[in-house]
Amino acid sequence: MAQTFSLCFVPYMLLLSSLFAAGVTTITEGELLSSMIGVQGLIYCKQGSKLTPLQGAVARVTCERADEYGYEAEDVTVLSQATDAKGYFLATLSSSEVKDSYSKKVMRIKECRAFLELSPSDTCSFPTEINRGISGAILQNYRLLEFKLKMKLFTVGPFVFSPEETHDKSIPNGY
Repeated sequence: MAQTFSLCFVPYMLLLSSLFAAGVTTITEGELLSSMIGVQGLIYCKQGSKLTPLQGAVARVTCERADEYGYEAEDVTVLSQATDAKGYFLATLSSSEVKDSYSKKVMRIKECRAFLELSPSDTCSFPTEINRGISGAILQNYRLLEFKLKMKLFTVGPFVFSPEETHDKSIPNGY
């Protein structure tokens, strides 16, 4: 069982390690949305000690906004595309999605978090706190992708759903 997981996880680990080998940058307040933001990760179903990629799951990214004077504004939220057969998701946020609805000015982003949002499975539908899937994984380090669009690509998770409510915050040994 662990071998099956490892084989499907290897391509993502290679992708992530190649992204991070070229350099990761930490964000500071106010600079987050100078270009498009991408948030990627993996979502699994944990049944016992077995992790299985969860196809069709959705993650949510919520960002706190502030106006030009630093006053808090309404949060902006985007949903990821549904995960593929390997549990991979990508959510994107552009500056046009952060504009104030009245003044049409782009607002400052103070902080963004990624959460588990939706499981397509009736038998594996409870979000877990593994890698802050419930409380929200803070977007901290990114890799700048400069082909075609300039995107700050953040990686979170992996996030995990389970068949029952759980308080487990760790990934099982070997994963």
